[in-house]
This record gives sequence, structure tokens and C-alpha cells, in this order.
Amino acid sequence: MFVDFKSLFGRMKQTKQTSSSNPEKLASGLDENIKHIKNLLGSPSDLVTRTFDIYHSSVKCGVVYFSGLTNSELLHKDVIKPVQNAGEKKGFPEEAMAVYDVLKKDVIAAGNIKTGQTMDDVMDALLSGTTVFFVDGVDQALLIEMKKWEMRSVEEPVSETVIRGPRDGFVETLQTNLATLRRYIRDPNLRFDSYQVGRRSKKDLVVAYVAGVIHPDILKEVKRRLEAIDMDDAPESGFIEQWIEESFLSPFPQFINTERPDTASAAMLQGKVVILLDGSPFVLIAPSTLGNAMQSPEDYYERWTIGSLVRGLRYMAGFIAVFLPGLYIALSEYHQGLLPTKLAMSIAATREGVPFPAFVEALLMVTTMELLREAGARLPQTIGQTIGIVGGLVIGDAAVQAGIVSPIMVIVVALNAIASFAIPTYSLSITFRILAYFMMFAAGVFGLYGIILGYIMINIHIVNLKSIGVPYSSPFAPAFLKDFNDLVFRTPVPLLDRRPVYLQPQDDQSADKGGKQS
Repeated sequence: MFVDFKSLFGRMKQTKQTSSSNPEKLASGLDENIKHIKNLLGSPSDLVTRTFDIYHSSVKCGVVYFSGLTNSELLHKDVIKPVQNAGEKKGFPEEAMAVYDVLKKDVIAAGNIKTGQTMDDVMDALLSGTTVFFVDGVDQALLIEMKKWEMRSVEEPVSETVIRGPRDGFVETLQTNLATLRRYIRDPNLRFDSYQVGRRSKKDLVVAYVAGVIHPDILKEVKRRLEAIDMDDAPESGFIEQWIEESFLSPFPQFINTERPDTASAAMLQGKVVILLDGSPFVLIAPSTLGNAMQSPEDYYERWTIGSLVRGLRYMAGFIAVFLPGLYIALSEYHQGLLPTKLAMSIAATREGVPFPAFVEALLMVTTMELLREAGARLPQTIGQTIGIVGGLVIGDAAVQAGIVSPIMVIVVALNAIASFAIPTYSLSITFRILAYFMMFAAGVFGLYGIILGYIMINIHIVNLKSIGVPYSSPFAPAFLKDFNDLVFRTPVPLLDRRPVYLQPQDDQSADKGGKQS
């Protein structure tokens, strides 16, 4: 039984279009509109309504806004006071619609003013912090942008340690994040396409990209998937990621999430899109490949020899994190003859008196390490580090002294944990930890044959996986040899003069003939 997602998304989109096909028009009466708004919102205590007269005029006006979301001082200075004094000017009109036009064009000193003609327009603006301005006798409203709410200052990302590079990070405020990207990419082709997600929360979402670089099909596919989203709320960008990803059954992350503006801006200049959600400091980068998840911005900020060495170590750490416990089980239980004699004798001596087979021993220790790691992540930072270090040392030493596990098993689990910490992408690190369990079970049942079969299955899954239509295994398979200069090892920066071929960018050249990066 399979779900036809295309027809499902089509029905959702049709339902949304039908529900908004008959929007409710605004009334011409000021009091009637204000009363209707209060009824729709349930007369909340933070809703502010104020009506006032224009001096020397019979026209009555009113404003509606939420306290805490609107800058009330600026509202009084640039809207209420100028409107009250507007009637003292000679030739001020008396007819309501004429007054509305004069106030909109000549009196209200606000930078961003829109017109709302339906109650849906008014409610959406009001709930997002916009001030609604009514003129009695006019069936329209002015939507005046005067938002003001508490926000976190720009700080160094917590989840991504910065060794060398910019130390600013994204925050929960969408406009601040967009301004940060503008500061990083001063290109007139930088585009921000706006959406709203969540039937009830109506969160603002922006798709950022560089026109003339990104392939149109990638952009079209991202927008198609975003338009199919239908849920009540999207509290974090992870909801967006899970809704639009290619395969929700895959353990591999099909998007890269980051708090670093330099990472996001570099991705856009390569020909990718960045998805920003209001209320989340984590932005999504698409499409993503396995090679992208193994890269770090510091690879480019250091000289190419250092960047290549560190990146090569990461790939080695990835193999250790996935295969080392399984290899220990296979070699110690099934294929002792493949080990040097002295090593085999040493392992046998350390395992003397251990009551469990190697598979159970490894399963117990790896699971204990995962519990310690999760406990350390949930506790306060200072206590969490202590739990992770002291807990691992104490439990490991106590387990060896009690004869439950062998010393070589403690070394294997410690190397496995350290290797997983070397992966720069947190989501991929968790994936490797999951695959380590899979390889342990395969090795426990079939030995080295199980590890080989598991490795083949993982590769088959990776080459069949896609991210926004782009093969997840690119540029390994399908092979794009020109992209190998920035894959496992990195060539010097002057030689990185072209954008990734697997993205098929419209402008494939990222540097001029002199080698200057664009």
C-alpha cells in the first residue's frame, strides 16, 4: 500500500485555493470593522484599538495593533499625531475617500505602507505585528509596517564551532537574517522569494538564491515542494526539511542546516538555494550531497595543504565511525586467522574471563557511550562536559575491572566515538552512529561477509538517493571529474575557478582569468 503523494498534494493545494476563493470584504464603517476584528480574535487583552478625530474635520480614524509587536512610540509620532494635525492645512478634503488618499500619500510618515481590502489581509497583517489604520466611510485599510519585538543579538553560532572565519550567526528574526545575507552577497541578482507556511501560524519563509547562477529546474523543484506544504505550524526549519525531502525513510540528511552566514552565502554562489524560516536560526541549504556534508568552511580559510589533510582525516573518521565496531566483532569472532598472531593472542588474553561474546560486548559499550553522549547534550554545558568525560572514564574502567568487557573493547568504542565527533555535520554524524549498529548486527551474524554486504547496501542506497533531484552521491557517482578538485582533497584556491558541474549552474565560472574569486 503506497500513498500517491502527488495527488495528495494536489488535493491539499486545491483545498487551500477553495477556502480562500471568497475572501470577506471590509466594511466601510470604522466601528463595524473594529468590532468584527475583536470578535474574530476573542477580544484579547494585548489588542489595542484607538479611534480619534482629525482636527477641524468631521472624518474619524482608528488604529488597531498588538502591544508588544508594534512600536507604539513611532506609531504616535509618525501616524497618530500627523493625522490629527492634518485638518489644519488649507484645502483639506471633507469626503472620506479623499481624506484616505491624502493621508496615505502626504501625511503618514511611514516607509512601508500597503493597502488591505479584505478581512484576511487585515488579520494576516495584524497578527504579524503590522498596524492597521482605518478611515471611517472607506472600505479599505492601510497596513503600516511598524514592527518591534524583542530579539536575540547576533552572536557566534553555538552548534558550529568557528576555528577561523566570521563569528556572526543567524538569529530567530527573519529580517535580520536577510540583511546579513545582503551584507555577504552584494549582488543585484540576489533574490528573496517570500512564502507563508502553516495554516494557523502563517510563518514567513524565504527562498534565497542568486539569479543567473542557479539552474532553473532546481529552483522550480524547491518552489513546487514548498507550495505543497500543508500543516498547522512550522516551529522550526526541521519541519520544512522533513516535508520536502526526497525520502523520509533514508537515514542520510538530504539538506544541510547551518547557523553560519558564510556557509549559506558560499552555497548560493555555487548555485544552491537557501531556505530561511522566521523564528529559526537554522537555514536549509539545498541540494545537498554526501561530499557537502563532509566539508567545513575552515577547509577554505586555511591553505590547501591543511584543508586537504583535515578533510581526508574526516573521511577516514567516517569509515571508523561506521565500520570499526563491526570489524572488531567480525575479526575476533569469525576471522581470527586474518589477524597477526601476536595481535590475536593479545586480544584473546584481554578477553579471557569476559562472559559475553564480542557482539554483546560491543553492543553494551556502544549503547552506554550513546547514553552518556545524549545525557551530556541535555544537561547544562559545564555539567554535560563533565558527565561525558568522567562518566566514560569511570564506567569504562569499572567495566574492565569487573571483567564485563575487555580493554580492547574500550579502545574500540573510544575510537568510534572520537571519529563520530570529527564529522562536521551533526545530522550526518547521527547517521553514521545508526549505521554502526547496522554493521555490528551484520558482522555478528555473517562476519566479514556481513560487513561487505552492508557496505554494498549502503552504497546502493546512496546512489539511488536524491536531494531536490540532484544525485546524493554526486560527484562520485555519477562521476564529474572536474569536481574532484574540491571533494576528498582540495586544490589551491586559484584553481577553484568553476562552480560544481553536478549543479549545472547557468554561470559555471566562479573566478576570472586572474583567479580572483567572484
